[in-house]
Amino acid sequence: KQWYQRRVPIRPGGLTAAITTDKDSGERRLEAGAMVLADRGIVCIDEFDKMSDIDRTAIHEVMEQGRVTISKAGIHAKLNARCSVLAAANPVYGRYDEYKNPMDNIGMQDSLLSRFDLLFVVLDVMDPEHDARIAEFVLRMHRYRNPGEQDGEPIRIDGDVDNLATYEDKEEEEEMEVYVKHDNLLHGQKKNTQKLCSLQFLRKYIHVAKNMSPVLTREAAECISNEYAKLRTTDNLGNKSKTLPITARALETLIRLSTAHAKARMSKTVEKKDAESAVELVNFAYFKETKRKTKRKKDREEDDSDMEEDDEEDPFRFDEKDRKRPRTTTSDTAGDQETMETEETEDRSQETAAQPADPTPPVEGVSEEKLEAFRKFIHEIFSTGHNIEQVPLDKILAEVNQAGSRPDPFDEDEVMECINRMMEQNQVYLDMGTRAVFLI
Repeated sequence: KQWYQRRVPIRPGGLTAAITTDKDSGERRLEAGAMVLADRGIVCIDEFDKMSDIDRTAIHEVMEQGRVTISKAGIHAKLNARCSVLAAANPVYGRYDEYKNPMDNIGMQDSLLSRFDLLFVVLDVMDPEHDARIAEFVLRMHRYRNPGEQDGEPIRIDGDVDNLATYEDKEEEEEMEVYVKHDNLLHGQKKNTQKLCSLQFLRKYIHVAKNMSPVLTREAAECISNEYAKLRTTDNLGNKSKTLPITARALETLIRLSTAHAKARMSKTVEKKDAESAVELVNFAYFKETKRKTKRKKDREEDDSDMEEDDEEDPFRFDEKDRKRPRTTTSDTAGDQETMETEETEDRSQETAAQPADPTPPVEGVSEEKLEAFRKFIHEIFSTGHNIEQVPLDKILAEVNQAGSRPDPFDEDEVMECINRMMEQNQVYLDMGTRAVFLI
């Protein structure tokens, strides 16, 4: 039994279940969704990435516990939804980027992805031979018609769900064929000796295999335990990255796959080879190769040319050795440089001789006593008024010698020296544009 669910819900219950109102009686009733109707079967969900957050949250319980709990409008019910989920989704931005991590391409919550046993990345690889085989197969499907089928007759899909008639078709007891007879129009030219099983045989084979209940052996249990521990500690497998987060649910995945492999063999016990097959399948589904970007030939040539240019001697770049070592030149250039240096020194000596001597000697350093007296004067002049932020420099020059009788008054150079020393100590700031002193 299977149920197909499109992005637009085909039933009022949606995926799980919902409470609806009867139009005629106005009573509330419980409407089952696709996953409840597919109990003990398979539910197929297309456009899984375009589901709303409400639907994604609703299927968490179904995929974890296999049932739907609903408590609305006075209705409290638990519905069985023991179904397998087969979902198809598109990558982020509609295209799979092989240079990105698989988790970045999928773009779904880890809590939802961990509930899936396997995840396969199916890429649309552009291969002419593969595309030709697909086109040939599709064209054969359009050309083929079953024997006895009339024009305009609708195609009937084999399945008990689609048969909505009240009567039961009594099939004639005929001998079942295991293999399908080869038809050139349907199967194309016969290129190999492989045989195809008939649908009736596969249906009975799956029905018998599902009723098997194999028992897990000790060897298989040890193999599953060891491989699960390796998966938990392995982040990358060579150049392959993880497609699913490996949680405790991965252990249940290994057990289910081993059991399914034993059922396919019609075996009553799960042996070590079943566990190894399950581990091989999990490694194939959990890891996807991530390509690394390689530079194009043009980019590589540009990088090589840049490196060659850097290796060439730069006349304006000097190393430490060149700075310490005097530059060596030829004999002609050395003679020219000596003559130029002698001319420059003669010109400088003439200029210094022509300039008159400065009558004012250079200002000596201000003593600590005068600097302390000037500091007290600055604090007094700022504390005389309220909210004084700046004092003009001319006012300081005019009032500095009126603060008290001093044997050695301040001149303008000493005042500037004191201000500069206070600026070095971050006590005042002098703005030469406005000629104002600010107290810090």
